[in-house]
Amino acid sequence: MTDSSRIKIDGAGLRCADVVRIARRSASADLDQQALERVEKAHELAVDSGAKRAVYGRTTGVGANRHTVVDPGSADQHGLRLLRSHAGGTGDPLPEAVVRSALVIRLNQLAAAGSGVHPRLLHALETALRVGAVPLVHSRGAIGTGDLTALAEIALTLAGQRPWAAGSLEPVAISPGDALAFISSNAATLAEAVLAWDDVRRLLHASQVVAALSFCALGGSLEAYSDRVHAARPHPGSVRCAAQMRHLLPGPGELPPGRRLQDPFGLRAFPQVHGPALDAVDALERVLAIDLNAAAENPLIDIDTEDVYHHGQFSTAYLALTLDHLRAALHHVAELSVARLSDLVEPDLTGLPPFLANGPAGSSGIMILEYVAHDALGQLRHTAAPVTLGTAVISRGLEDHASFSSQAVRSTVAAAGAYRTVLACELLGAVRALRMAGTELPPAPVRDALELATARLPFVEEDHSLSEEVELAEKLVDALAKY
Repeated sequence: MTDSSRIKIDGAGLRCADVVRIARRSASADLDQQALERVEKAHELAVDSGAKRAVYGRTTGVGANRHTVVDPGSADQHGLRLLRSHAGGTGDPLPEAVVRSALVIRLNQLAAAGSGVHPRLLHALETALRVGAVPLVHSRGAIGTGDLTALAEIALTLAGQRPWAAGSLEPVAISPGDALAFISSNAATLAEAVLAWDDVRRLLHASQVVAALSFCALGGSLEAYSDRVHAARPHPGSVRCAAQMRHLLPGPGELPPGRRLQDPFGLRAFPQVHGPALDAVDALERVLAIDLNAAAENPLIDIDTEDVYHHGQFSTAYLALTLDHLRAALHHVAELSVARLSDLVEPDLTGLPPFLANGPAGSSGIMILEYVAHDALGQLRHTAAPVTLGTAVISRGLEDHASFSSQAVRSTVAAAGAYRTVLACELLGAVRALRMAGTELPPAPVRDALELATARLPFVEEDHSLSEEVELAEKLVDALAKY
């Protein structure tokens, strides 16, 4: 799906949804003229300040070389030397959508006018996004204190010294002071985090639809989602989740009474477990919204005070800790999904044959889906381990802390993929149970979701390979997020 809208880039108003639209749906990024004027002033101030005092990375080396003054005779090559020495990334290339996300985030951060880079670098980033030029950027080389390798690769590509992964631009000159100013950012990590936020957010919306389908297949009780129940303990996420379940499901009296006095936890405690994940993904969006619009470059070139400030804004502890929390919450949600899948294969809860089998005695039905779901849950459990318990001491002891937000993002991407598989397995079980029971649902969003699922998922009654159906269900999950 393409997006023909134009999104203003001014260093102050970029949202996560805007980044997704540019990165994944080819919306346009339009650089604001007033922001560009501020960038020009910051560049002039940076050049003037470098002529009068020591400015980290402009007149000096970096890291433990911070006190080493650059030889004026070779200053014109200082920037390129810095970029070449830092472009040491490795690992697989980042996907095109992640690189486009990084380009627009870095463009917007530079538009906040705190870096001192020459305006032509902003024009180059804007042009690359417009024409579909994508640098080749490696995935490994950051520990949460600046995406130095990734951004050095982008800068050298803009300068014509590295190959493009797609398209190309005419080379752009890199001024001596532009190098550190350009790479002093966590834009690549933020790029992956924004896309992971989008994936997890959609999965969590779809989770409620899948849980509603399981609710109908298992004959659940609506009491657990009552507004009276949740007003008595009003955590925001659980209140929202219960309200969404009431929206998705037919109202009281439209479904048969619940089959049990109390349902299994997978239904009864769903809002209490799902709610924290909804709150966690909202917290991630708030952290990202700040960092997308931050002039966090070290040093900060401040045109309002006409001064230069050296600082530690490169730290991404907020992002790393928020991602760790989100993965832990997502693991709890996935555990309930697997629990509901186990409920769906239990005759005492569905009134249907064991494992929803429909064939000779001993048929296995969807038995294997529990194995697949628990395999994915095991991977999710592994990725949920906090990365923020580690640190690093580098650059001859000067840089003695790291958030490892880059690793937190990678773990979150892996967790989202694993949860998609878990959710697909539950979806297959719920839809099969409803089909086998011949359930006719009253008008409600859950009925619309069931109609969509039955139109896209085959119904093979005898034992057969389920691999293709799991893949179809994984793709269908995104479509369910709209209800």
